[in-house]
Amino acid sequence: MYLGLIVAALFFLLPIYLLIVTAFKTPDAINLATTWQLPKFLNWASFSDAWAKVGGNMLNSLFLAVVATAISAMLGSLNGYALSKWKFRGANTLFALMLFGMFIPYQSVLIPLFQFIKSLGLYGNIWGLILAHVVYGIPITTLIFRNFYADVPDALVEAATIDGAGFWGIYAKVIFPISIPGFVVVIIWQFTQVWNEFLFAATLTSSGSQPVTYALSQLAGGQAVSWNLPMAGAILAAIPTLLVYIVLGRYFVRGLLAGSVKG
Repeated sequence: MYLGLIVAALFFLLPIYLLIVTAFKTPDAINLATTWQLPKFLNWASFSDAWAKVGGNMLNSLFLAVVATAISAMLGSLNGYALSKWKFRGANTLFALMLFGMFIPYQSVLIPLFQFIKSLGLYGNIWGLILAHVVYGIPITTLIFRNFYADVPDALVEAATIDGAGFWGIYAKVIFPISIPGFVVVIIWQFTQVWNEFLFAATLTSSGSQPVTYALSQLAGGQAVSWNLPMAGAILAAIPTLLVYIVLGRYFVRGLLAGSVKG
């Protein structure tokens, strides 16, 4: 079994190997005959050249991902709290409608979304892209937090109510302090989705505010492609999400399964 897993792991790591060895080669050393060969020397200039072209876009992506993730996480937390602990008329219908938003393809709403963003005066800048990702992130963040808060005993909410706490008091003093596992799951999921998204990046932003995914597509443009540059750029673009998984990964499965089992 372990031998099979090792073979499968090596097979799935082949693209990573090709990515790394190509990034460290010089343009004249990249051809079909030497595709799988290790570079004769490490060409670190690929990374400096790639950073010169996509560095500003990476900063745009970092700002976009952090702000959009933070806003959608907070809104999802509040929605999950309201839908799981405050029963009101039409709550289940509202929740179903919100989940429906998860299954709407980006392409089907691109034209009306473009017109809406433009009517708000946000087209071409990073804030319009942030708004689009926040709206699209609310359904999944709400689902994750609703499942997480469903496992919180109602007795805690009732005790806080007896002590005189209202909606916001219960959230701030009871719900929010125990929400770290849920926030970890949402942050990993939403940060990765926002960072890797391309369609909105290519249609809702203009020069100067475009994220790194769009900049990477331009690295491979033209008739003669220096393949070391897009490969080095892809490695640089993967570092932030990799760091998020390294730092928060051990909490991911724990938070994802929270609320899934009832004792």
